[in-house]
Amino acid sequence: MKNKTIWISGVTIFTCIVLAVAVMAGVMRYSSMQLLERDAEQTAIFWAEFASSSVPDLDVLLTEGELTDDAHIQLKRFRQVEEVFRFKMFNREGHTMLVSDDLDNPAGAEPTVSNIGHGNTKVRNLVLNGQNVVLLKRAEDNQQRPPIYSEAYVPLKRDGQMLGVVEVYVNQTERAALISRAFNVVAGAMFILLSMFGLIGGSVLLRRIKAERRADERVRYLAYHDVLSGLMNRSSFNEALNEAAQSYQSGGPSFSVLCVDLDHFKSVNDALGHAAGDEVLRQTGERLRSLIRHGDLAARLGGDEFAILQTGVHSPEDVSTLAQRIIEVLAISFDLGNEAVQCRGSVGAAIFGTDATTTDVLLHKAALALYRSKLFGRGIFSFYDEKLDKELAERSILTGELRKAIDEEQFKLFYQPQFASDGTTLKGYEALLRWVHPTLGLQMPDKFIPLAEETGLIVPLGKWVLHTACAQAASWPEELSVAVNLSAVQLRQQDLVEDVARALDVSGLSAYRLELEITESMLMSNTTQITQTLGRLSAMGVRIAMDDFGTGYSSMAYLWRFPFDKLKIDRAFTESIAVDSKVDAVVKSIISLAHSLQMQVNAEGIETMDQLEALRSLECDEVQGYMLGRPVPEDQLVHKRESKDAGSSSITAIKPFDVRFSKDDYAFVVGQKRCPAQGRAIASDAVSERT
Repeated sequence: MKNKTIWISGVTIFTCIVLAVAVMAGVMRYSSMQLLERDAEQTAIFWAEFASSSVPDLDVLLTEGELTDDAHIQLKRFRQVEEVFRFKMFNREGHTMLVSDDLDNPAGAEPTVSNIGHGNTKVRNLVLNGQNVVLLKRAEDNQQRPPIYSEAYVPLKRDGQMLGVVEVYVNQTERAALISRAFNVVAGAMFILLSMFGLIGGSVLLRRIKAERRADERVRYLAYHDVLSGLMNRSSFNEALNEAAQSYQSGGPSFSVLCVDLDHFKSVNDALGHAAGDEVLRQTGERLRSLIRHGDLAARLGGDEFAILQTGVHSPEDVSTLAQRIIEVLAISFDLGNEAVQCRGSVGAAIFGTDATTTDVLLHKAALALYRSKLFGRGIFSFYDEKLDKELAERSILTGELRKAIDEEQFKLFYQPQFASDGTTLKGYEALLRWVHPTLGLQMPDKFIPLAEETGLIVPLGKWVLHTACAQAASWPEELSVAVNLSAVQLRQQDLVEDVARALDVSGLSAYRLELEITESMLMSNTTQITQTLGRLSAMGVRIAMDDFGTGYSSMAYLWRFPFDKLKIDRAFTESIAVDSKVDAVVKSIISLAHSLQMQVNAEGIETMDQLEALRSLECDEVQGYMLGRPVPEDQLVHKRESKDAGSSSITAIKPFDVRFSKDDYAFVVGQKRCPAQGRAIASDAVSERT
């Protein structure tokens, strides 16, 4: 199409030049004739005026037809004037009175009789009325005349009176040649100029066409490729999948789709910026392109998601081999100039004809396989698993139900009491979320909190918990506090501080009675933002507690960089205290360090008296656990029950533990009330109580 356009454009330019030259030639020919006619006219006028003034007895010749000797001699001389080679004289009626050819005859000979213009009435009338007429002619082969000449008819006048008409034959061969040469020079210059313009125009047009072609090619490239990585984009990859499926339906080979995802790409973006992230994506594209065989295709589907169409698959081992090579090549550090980073990658695959019979389903199942790889540790390869598909479908349903539950407020807060180390003095409660599902019943946080965090529903859910806990705690005695867990997503919200202030203001709860718990893992990214957020909360009077201290990411830097008021020792330490001396030493160190930094210490998961006594001896400030009190709804809180039973509002009236052991299990008594025996089953039944 473009070649045809170029050809048509070239022909158009050439045609325009030819037409311009033709028009110019026509104009020049017309101008040349006009010049020759004007020149002949001027010559004839000059000759007529000269003859009128210098030829004697001219009036006698034109009126009576008598040629005197003096007139004869003078007129013979006039045949040699300038370019005039012949002339005729006519009277006022238009009859020929003299032809210069007759001057060679004896004087008094009868003149040749003819009319002006050889019978051309129009010419005769014009001349006889005093107008000049010039006829440009070319000599014929049988004529003894110059190649180019003019016949000019002009009036003969003397003293203002018209005597007759003279027809002057003017030789214009040399003048025509001169004009022709001049016009040829002009024509040549014009042709060269037009040709240059044509070449320049053609060159500009050609460059424009090439630029348009490059632009079209760029548009087509962008329509089928990802600009950053140079791989195919999602649209073109889907087209390739459909073509492979059609080939398979016609008896062609089987194929597979491998979905690839970088494991820690977000961390690179957050820590080093988007430019570094783009470079990682570009290098990933190069590495994947270097791995695939001829006929295989690689694509970037979006973000850090890539896919490979592997053709000619004969067995799952073919897919596994390619997947392992992908994992190995992505495990190599990415060179970003000043530093190297590691992202690694996870791979999930599905085989057409085995796992799916349509391309949409195939791509979906490969994505599920990738999810499985990430679920089981990242940096590994997984095939599609039907069981996981079912779980994810259930998860999707649960997400919809969770969204509906938030709208309908199907949630309820339970509270677990927190005591001083004596185990009797109530300090406050930790708010724990429960989902009262309309069909499944009471759901624990570990069933829905991770899903809420992944889907972003934790934000409205967390706000509900915060506002509800503050509203309910406002009715408690002033000395009781309420602890609310924050998720990582909530902590990154820009309006968290304003939301906490709003919850305190609406409920009327004093800021010092609200305690916000965060985990160490939340402090690993966006340190500056988190420091500012926690600093603003602390300045409001809200207390900050580090939950699950001592597990996973413990760093002494967290203790002095962030405004913590309390450390909560994880149950993993509590369950081994009083059993393992090394654990005792670690817990003692944690408590001593916290006290030196003017922080209180809370120990979770108290289930035996030995644990309680050990923590009390180590000067732990607060304790909580199933032995001291299980999470209960707000209307069943310890201080409300005790106040009702004792007829008093005192919350320190709970008596020390009266522990009674039996052979098979043990029970404990709070005050004078016997609680059901829980035995060691408490430890095995314990679940995470964090919202």
